Amino acid sequence: MNIKGLEALRAFMEGGSLNNAAERLHRTQPQVSRLLAALEEEVGFPLFSRTKRRLVPTREARDFYGHVEHALYSLDEAILAGRRIRARQSRHVRILTAPHITNALLSDAVATMTLNDPGFTASIDSRSRIDIEVWLGRERFDLGITVLPLDNDSIDVEPIVTVRAVAVMRQDHPLAAKTVIEARDLIDVPLVANAPRTVMRQCVDSAFRRMGATPRIRLETPNGVVACELAARGLGVAVADGFVARSSFKPGMAIRPFEPAVELDYVFIFPRWQARTAVVDELAGLIRKAAHEEATRQLPA
Repeated sequence: MNIKGLEALRAFMEGGSLNNAAERLHRTQPQVSRLLAALEEEVGFPLFSRTKRRLVPTREARDFYGHVEHALYSLDEAILAGRRIRARQSRHVRILTAPHITNALLSDAVATMTLNDPGFTASIDSRSRIDIEVWLGRERFDLGITVLPLDNDSIDVEPIVTVRAVAVMRQDHPLAAKTVIEARDLIDVPLVANAPRTVMRQCVDSAFRRMGATPRIRLETPNGVVACELAARGLGVAVADGFVARSSFKPGMAIRPFEPAVELDYVFIFPRWQARTAVVDELAGLIRKAAHEEATRQLPA
């Protein structure tokens, strides 16, 4: 299958239009259009519907793109690996983590490694926890950070730290006057909730079931940072991972301890199929230290 056609599909799906795809590939629109037409002929099913002179991806195209994205990601990794070998970059670490972890735990550790070791390099792939589970068998990574539960025979799991959930709201919310928010305080209170498949949402639903109550969900999102930001705008109360809340803190936001305690176990994940290098262990040590410091830091007022 023509790689250039697959790259054209990726550029179109990421850019959303022929014009943006052409800019990404440094080609003309007619060139990209021909690549996509040739790919469509090669796969044997429609990739686009033509509506008002616009290309709209078909459902088959979106399904196919999931495989294309993975294949091109692996190709990109192979190309980068070759460049690193040529440049003798033997101290490279591929990191797989959730977006909020980069700010909460990873940035300082990577900065320290970069400062202390001029030969250190890293690539950081940020994905949601749900996506990490899906991608575990496909990704090439050296070190990952996620939250339990996780069941995968291809990885080794090591604990980092346990973090408690917190309640997030705008500073002038009536509940912000309390020093601790209890689950019963949230009965009939509009909530900004995580999506049903997330660990945080499952914990919240469980707390309400034990009270024989139903959460009043006003807004729902799979992204914990978005939930905290919406709660800070006064659109409801969010029960959030403590690291997520801290990493998204801004003026006007109130963060309070939440009871009964909801504990989230952060862990390292390492691929079982490859030997762990000294630089990976060194970076993991710095991340673990940062995690323990962040977990014991006092909540913002």
